Amino acid sequence: MLKPQRRRNLFNVPAQRWLPFLVLMLFCISSCRMSYSFTGASISPSVKTVSIPYFANNAGLVVPTLSRTITDAMRDYFTSQANLIQIERGGDLTLEGTVTQYTVTPVAIQGNETAAMNRLTITVNVKFTNKTDVKQNWESIFSKYLDYSSSVNLQSVQDGLIKDIADQLVQDIFNKAVVNW
Repeated sequence: MLKPQRRRNLFNVPAQRWLPFLVLMLFCISSCRMSYSFTGASISPSVKTVSIPYFANNAGLVVPTLSRTITDAMRDYFTSQANLIQIERGGDLTLEGTVTQYTVTPVAIQGNETAAMNRLTITVNVKFTNKTDVKQNWESIFSKYLDYSSSVNLQSVQDGLIKDIADQLVQDIFNKAVVNW
């Protein structure tokens, strides 16, 4: 009479048979150096630093806080979202930029030829340099705008508009630089 065969599962297999396999798998997984981020950024593990010099303001209409607001927003976003160390010069990634336009134009013209809304537009020219992969280098123009009611004085909403537009610009620049969209 034949003995019925016992089914084996992982729990019935002696540890000396599966433990080496488990150790090998853990070693392989831990040695894989992949770059990932919840922001979608794909940055090489060799990239550790970023340099973002002050964005000069060459717009026809100069707002004293504009350059500082954009530069600070860029630095904050890149160091927090990409986990890069900010250095003054010579970073693995460098973003140099210039504010080229700051304009207010009327939009939503009403029947009496007055604007119901005004549009604040900010444009920056950005040059991106990647020391570890020169094929990723680029220079591009980014422009964003927000509309506000013409019944409101620009001075009273200007700081908030500049901050919101700067945040939008920074996200577009970040995406082009490290998310590769």
